[in-house]
Amino acid sequence: MKELLELILPGDILACFEVVKVTNTSDQIDIYLDEKNIPPREYGGQGVLSKGFTSATSIQDFPLRGRSVYLHVRRREWQLPSGEVVSNKFSLSADGTRYSKEFASFLKGVLG
Repeated sequence: MKELLELILPGDILACFEVVKVTNTSDQIDIYLDEKNIPPREYGGQGVLSKGFTSATSIQDFPLRGRSVYLHVRRREWQLPSGEVVSNKFSLSADGTRYSKEFASFLKGVLG
């Protein structure tokens, strides 16, 4: 199953996120991903605590079998010993869009 997901999902997303749910209807596939419990590198050994998730961000990806595909991504929030809340920085969508980078690049090539 993991090999199939690696073919379908953008880039190395499975290195940092895990699929928690997939729903599909006649016209849409929704893939729900939660960030793995891996603290930000820059704060790794400083006693950071996972404090839950951000609200999901929806990103449109390549259609599959005539169905729209949406990735619903929740990032973890981490609390530092100082009380400051931080999160990992991921660039999953193309700047200024709600499209995956790969899908936005494809559309730019097709549409100019």
